[in-house]
Amino acid sequence: MARVISVEAERFPIAGIFTISRGSKTEAEVITCIIRDGGHTGRGECVPYKRYGETMDGVRDAIQAMSGQIADGISRAGLLDAMPAGAARNAIDCALWDLEAKGSGTSVASAIGAVPTKALETAYTLSLAEPDAMAAQARANAARPLLKVKIGGDNDIARIRAVRQAAPDSRIILDANEGWTDETIVANLAFAAEQGITLIEQPLPAGHDEILRHIAHPVPICADESVHEAKNLAALVGLYDAVNIKLDKSGGLTAALVLRDRARDLGFGVMVGCMVGTSLAMAPAVLLAQGAEFVDLDGPLLLARDRVPGLVYEGSLVSPPEPALWG
Repeated sequence: MARVISVEAERFPIAGIFTISRGSKTEAEVITCIIRDGGHTGRGECVPYKRYGETMDGVRDAIQAMSGQIADGISRAGLLDAMPAGAARNAIDCALWDLEAKGSGTSVASAIGAVPTKALETAYTLSLAEPDAMAAQARANAARPLLKVKIGGDNDIARIRAVRQAAPDSRIILDANEGWTDETIVANLAFAAEQGITLIEQPLPAGHDEILRHIAHPVPICADESVHEAKNLAALVGLYDAVNIKLDKSGGLTAALVLRDRARDLGFGVMVGCMVGTSLAMAPAVLLAQGAEFVDLDGPLLLARDRVPGLVYEGSLVSPPEPALWG
């Protein structure tokens, strides 16, 4: 029996408003890919991202365009050649991993050598806002060990100060989402170091970050928008200290595993992150993140409603997925 693919566009409300330097949203828009083969079903979720020119319709169409090749039994390795990196390939790749696990009885965790799996400490994201509002967010989450703070505006030093004062015991990652400039970065880095910040993500626009090679890094700097695939990594040596691997950027778990191993070979620290999606999108990333220095897989914690069953979160600890969810 040939494999049959179906695609669903779904929306999950966000608890409140999620704001970064590029804009705000009140719901997570996701595409779910379902592949059936006999009595087994595999699922994968992706989040189309406007920053990379993706739309809900475009990603759905790209997945549906692969229906013939999927029916013909295309492998995950073949998928890497047939589609570019991005959300559409991620959804298909993760559905194929899930389908293989369901059909073989061998978990994805075992297949990728991630056993025994363990619960991971994830960052919890605070949205970009005015300093007082960000301090209130930080105060409400000050018991969490790791906070990820969205910045990237004209008033970032005040934001950093406000959050640090409100959450004095938390480790803090700053995520500028390309919002700093050559003129502000040195002063911002120096202040971040003074405030005991742990990591700074993508301070400058991708492709306009050469200055990072020539200035001090008093706080380690992590690439996000600047890294998608393993072939991107060599050019980032000397610019960044770590890389943020997201399945929607790499185009699935298969490519992300290659990217992670190559990053390690080149001496980068590894962060595994996410778009704002449900537990189905986080599940493969939790397995990828086993052993990562930084984990940012809090998507479901930002939603008003998650999938059922979903991942189990206890405070800031996220447990590996059960087979009923994925893998």
